[in-house]
Amino acid sequence: MNDIDARMDRLRRAARYRYQQLVDSEIERGSLDPDEVREERRLLKAADVAAHARAQIEEAERRGVFEGNPYHGKPLPGNDGHHDPDWWIKSKIEREDIRGIAPPALALRTEDAELDDALDALSHEGDVRDVLVDFNARVKEARRQLLGGPPVVTPLRDVEAEVTAWAERRQERMAAAALAADVARAAERPRRWWRRRG
Repeated sequence: MNDIDARMDRLRRAARYRYQQLVDSEIERGSLDPDEVREERRLLKAADVAAHARAQIEEAERRGVFEGNPYHGKPLPGNDGHHDPDWWIKSKIEREDIRGIAPPALALRTEDAELDDALDALSHEGDVRDVLVDFNARVKEARRQLLGGPPVVTPLRDVEAEVTAWAERRQERMAAAALAADVARAAERPRRWWRRRG
């Protein structure tokens, strides 16, 4: 801060002090409503905080602190106009693929997104059913608990429909593997380079 800024800051503080003393004396005389004054002071403090924040941001921009920041001047990702107080922890969990410590609602969302791949790794229908029944039971239990945190919006899985879809995906994979094996065998056969004489 240079000398002019420091002097202006002192003058502002002195003027603010004199103004508050004047307002307090008017409240004591009864010419001002104390509730209105309290509200006005609250608004002034909020305006001061906002002005201070803007000044700090402008100073940081002049120093080049925000250079290379991909979100500079843009809205934060995932902000669709609704305030979510847990946005930062949700994005950290997704970005760093943190598992096991997340609230049940977030853990179940992640598991739901990866469930088809997990089912495709299984080879028996009974195992697929067991995984789906366990998943649905954990979703129901998370919905019943009132521990706070984000709401559980993960849908239950229809076991029969999921088993049918798993079987269809498995048949498609087996058919693709058989086709790939046939192509590989055909490529391995030696080609005859001579012709029959006729």
